[in-house]
Amino acid sequence: MAKQTIAVLFGGVSSEHEVSRMSATSVLNNLDTEKFHVLAVGIKKDGSWHLYSGPVEGLCTGAWETHPENLPVAFCPGSGMKGLVVFENGHVHEIPVDVVFPVLHGKNGEDGTVQGLLEMAGIPYVGCGVLGSALCMDKVCANMVMDAAGIARCEWDYMEAWQLDDFDAIERRVAKNLHYPIFVKPANAGSSVGISKAMDKTALRAAVQLALQHDTRVVFERFVDGQEVECAVSGNEQVKATLPGEILASAEFYTYDDKYISGTSRVQIPAQLSDETLELVRETACRAYRALCCRGLSRVDFFVERGTGRVLLNEINTMPGFTDISMYPKLKMAAGQSYGQLLEELIGLATLGREGFSHV
Repeated sequence: MAKQTIAVLFGGVSSEHEVSRMSATSVLNNLDTEKFHVLAVGIKKDGSWHLYSGPVEGLCTGAWETHPENLPVAFCPGSGMKGLVVFENGHVHEIPVDVVFPVLHGKNGEDGTVQGLLEMAGIPYVGCGVLGSALCMDKVCANMVMDAAGIARCEWDYMEAWQLDDFDAIERRVAKNLHYPIFVKPANAGSSVGISKAMDKTALRAAVQLALQHDTRVVFERFVDGQEVECAVSGNEQVKATLPGEILASAEFYTYDDKYISGTSRVQIPAQLSDETLELVRETACRAYRALCCRGLSRVDFFVERGTGRVLLNEINTMPGFTDISMYPKLKMAAGQSYGQLLEELIGLATLGREGFSHV
């Protein structure tokens, strides 16, 4: 059986550039080279794309960027080429690609932009399509869809940058409806980037200004005293969710540093919940996955409120972390898959039934 050629994209123009390199390192180290011919394609912070042929260790250190054998590359919709277009010594040639694995987190990678490029190039790719990626990335739109679908979540509100001059009125509204403390988030960002917990009006203003550094819209959410649990969901038409795992965060809330740097948070799989609640979380994860037009994979995050036991959906991540300490691969491995089998499943879902099918 001929090997499939898999192009693994990493880096990207986002605040999660470094995390992407860490995730891609794990992916590259676990792809079976007996089954796959693997191409590592790095995207620098300036937006340039390069075919990297050096050691995998060079991703995390950043050394990959100056590797002497790097070649400029691109996917070129409309060119008739359905592979990676390589620019070398004044000439252009194509490397056929069977599947792209966009291990990109945050803006310009997880938000439908790269997915749209690959759609137009006609190349199958791992993960959600254009609409699902864009919806889940935008917390305002995602919350509106969840509300419309009857999927329970905490009370929320939002504002846009142009409304900052009317901050006092907005503060009165959210304080009345949500009550302090209030979580403040950029509408479009991931991995806890730009998120603050505001205890009063002064802190709320500072939190809004921080969030506006990452996006032009800001989401306000009622604080939930609850267990943080997550499901790993996969599938296209046939959707399945793992038992949820519980995050025992070392900080006041699950921070970027907790997720990717310190590794000090602990994970309990399955979460410390009743069997009935575990099943409700799984069912709700699948409902949300379908409502937000997800395909391939997503990690679905919840709060289980203390005292009431309410299951409240927090958010969906369409390209969750794939590092050694990331929850998505941990959940799948706890369900019986090896890391390599997980990657094969996702690559299979990228190609299964995709011929002539729009990812949107």
